[in-house]
Amino acid sequence: MKFRPLHDRVIVERVEAETKTASGIVIPDAATEKPEQGIVLAIGPGKRNEKGDFVALNVKVGDRVLFGKYSGQVVKDGGKELLVMREEDLFAVVEK
Repeated sequence: MKFRPLHDRVIVERVEAETKTASGIVIPDAATEKPEQGIVLAIGPGKRNEKGDFVALNVKVGDRVLFGKYSGQVVKDGGKELLVMREEDLFAVVEK
């Protein structure tokens, strides 16, 4: 199944947080209460402004983004769980 987000929505695939530090210490699940991370798989055309023109989104396909733990609506595509959310629900783009 293919999804094409509408308006200012994005489709994100959740990326699991690291459970081990660089020195090899295992981090328990209870200590990983950080914003969730994911990869943007698709973006909508953007919001319409007062003139009716589309305002482009600030994220692009392939960006790694941060979002809240309960952000977005879960949809299933085959065996994968994807999140559909508004761009405003994203906190940040992770720069490399």
